[in-house]
Amino acid sequence: MSDKRPRRTFAVISHPDAGKSTLTEALALHARVITEAGAVHGKGNRRATVSDWMEMEKARGISITSAALQFVYRDHVINLVDTPGHSDFSEDTYRVLSAVDSAVMLVDAGKGLEPQTLKLFQVCALRGIPVVTVINKWDRPGLAALELMDLIEQKIKLRPTPLTWPVGEAGDFRGVLDRRTGEFVKYTRTAGGATRAPERRMPASEVEEVDLDVWSDAVEEHELLSVDDADHDQAKFLAGKTTPVMFASALQNFGVAQLLDLLLDLAPAPGPTEGVDGTTREPEDDFSAFVFKVQSGMNAAHRDRLAYARIVSGEFDRGMVVTHASTGKPFATKYAQAVFGRDVSSIEHAYPGDIVGFVNAQSLRVGDTVYVGDKIEFPPVPTFAPEHFMTASAADIGRYKQFRRGIEQLDQEGVVQVLRSDLRGDQSPVLAAVGPMQFEVVQERMTNEFNSPIRLSRLDFQVARVTDADGAEALKGARGCEVLQRSDGTYLALFTDQWRAGVTARDNPDIMLEALPAGGS
Repeated sequence: MSDKRPRRTFAVISHPDAGKSTLTEALALHARVITEAGAVHGKGNRRATVSDWMEMEKARGISITSAALQFVYRDHVINLVDTPGHSDFSEDTYRVLSAVDSAVMLVDAGKGLEPQTLKLFQVCALRGIPVVTVINKWDRPGLAALELMDLIEQKIKLRPTPLTWPVGEAGDFRGVLDRRTGEFVKYTRTAGGATRAPERRMPASEVEEVDLDVWSDAVEEHELLSVDDADHDQAKFLAGKTTPVMFASALQNFGVAQLLDLLLDLAPAPGPTEGVDGTTREPEDDFSAFVFKVQSGMNAAHRDRLAYARIVSGEFDRGMVVTHASTGKPFATKYAQAVFGRDVSSIEHAYPGDIVGFVNAQSLRVGDTVYVGDKIEFPPVPTFAPEHFMTASAADIGRYKQFRRGIEQLDQEGVVQVLRSDLRGDQSPVLAAVGPMQFEVVQERMTNEFNSPIRLSRLDFQVARVTDADGAEALKGARGCEVLQRSDGTYLALFTDQWRAGVTARDNPDIMLEALPAGGS
């Protein structure tokens, strides 16, 4: 995207199975950057979504890693990031939320507000990220629309301000009432939802007799919302006090075009970003960017390694030499890529809001800042309290070199946290995870990507606390406790349970034992 068209950078987030990857595919379809949407599961002869490219994602029909898509729509450049929904991969989702200007939250019409949905809304509120809510799967039986609005206001404390309102109850989706124009947007199904669903706009006077009853119900509820002051206010939305709401069926491609238009009209453009020292980078300032994701194995034919960086300020030109904030060393950007799911292409220029992939940038880690001009370092991406622990060892000792390389790579990507100690050595590091499914990803990738099958043995620890070198020394030999060091230098004291952690803290008041933020379920 070698031009200065306006940017919109947003993430799609939700509880598992709410339809994130399906919506991502539908958005790309409506932007005409793909011609046919795939099935989420991608099994048999069905196609997989462009954002779910890992073999494990295709087999299970879930998103395991975030994926970036960049495309043009209505003379805007869209940077869209699809995220994992499963709480086991919540760290990846949180990293993405550090790199976007707004979020689209999907809510399953039949299930309402699920635990991960509530947690993600809270994270967006803490980070000051405006949220657009999409009530998805309206083509299936579900809760009443007004009931869903009450749930959002009561549980999330955000005022829902619907921009569209469903014509037809859940399971009988005829179209939507556009609350800004008063028009009826009528949908027509397509085979399997694989192509853009035709839609026809009409004034109230042209609504056909077959739809009159459900249209009248929708108009009545729309008027109730207006009386209740549930109309959109842009200032309140940007301030995080309200959430615009739309109704859709991503699988049927209903309501997707309106969502794209809404994001261009209402979602914020890239703005100023504050560094750790309180200084601020404005979009028009010198170049700066931060790495929010590292991914390898995207191209099976090459041992590629891609560092995803969000451009914060200035113009990026391929080949420019930037400064790596954590080391102070120069970093040449000779190989830079634009990303569309698994596919990459060379990029010459990029602008604030864009996501650029730096190829084989071995020195870059998640949370790193690169810049030109005055020094800036953006806040680090948080890590979360692991609750599951396993030792890893090479199943074939003859492949120990591949084993070490694979573990190091997965550690740098943040797939798991890797802990070590002098006692265990490099042959048997401890893998720490927010959720057990992370271990399955490690096994699959170590076997298929790094050609080094591994053995995992569960450890009887459930709680991690941050300590320091003095604490590590003092806790040597403590019952129900083991101290290991993470690759970033942080000491983690592992305990068998919360009671043991509490007793140890009580009996050793001078030892540093701090809780990590919780990121799982």
